[in-house]
Amino acid sequence: MRTGPVLVLAVAAVLSSGCSSLARELERESDPARTATPSLPHPVPTAPAPELSPPPAGPDVTRRPGGAADCSAASGVRIAIGPVNGAMGLRALTVTLTNCGSEPYELDGYPSVRVLDENREPYDIEVLRGTGGIPMAGEAPGPEPLTLRPGESATSGLVWRMMSPDAPTTYLEIAPAPGERSRTLETDGPIDLVDTGRLGTGAWRKAG
Repeated sequence: MRTGPVLVLAVAAVLSSGCSSLARELERESDPARTATPSLPHPVPTAPAPELSPPPAGPDVTRRPGGAADCSAASGVRIAIGPVNGAMGLRALTVTLTNCGSEPYELDGYPSVRVLDENREPYDIEVLRGTGGIPMAGEAPGPEPLTLRPGESATSGLVWRMMSPDAPTTYLEIAPAPGERSRTLETDGPIDLVDTGRLGTGAWRKAG
């Protein structure tokens, strides 16, 4: 039987059909010393990593324990709030202003205060100058001009009546006086006031 021409024709048909693996096998059989060089995949270009921009600057909010803001280079003062104290529905906390600059700081009157919700939106709350309008609080002494030397502090008391145990208030926006730069401080306890509430503020008094 003549098989040579038939085998050649069969191999040619396979090669023409695109089955190159069989062709490589035949080449290895005819030349055992030849080793096939594996084909390397073409490198896939990768897109450069996107440049991450810094997060946008948010409001001046302090989240450190004790609710203390950094010393303001512009005004030379630092404001801090103490814990919320309360009994029989009456709540109170102390605001402390410290002269952290190098010059005397003049202070007179009452702090400017706004009560903010968890989204830092202000509640519609009546802020009183004095504490006599808050039941059971009594009236605090009126204002007097103060001069704080570097390192000295003054305090003001905030008082209110509890209105809602579920009030989401977590921030107070406080300035030394109306029109001055404010700081937004995170409290370490709820300010359980909601819309239509009343907040009494005491006049600044020299600490110590």
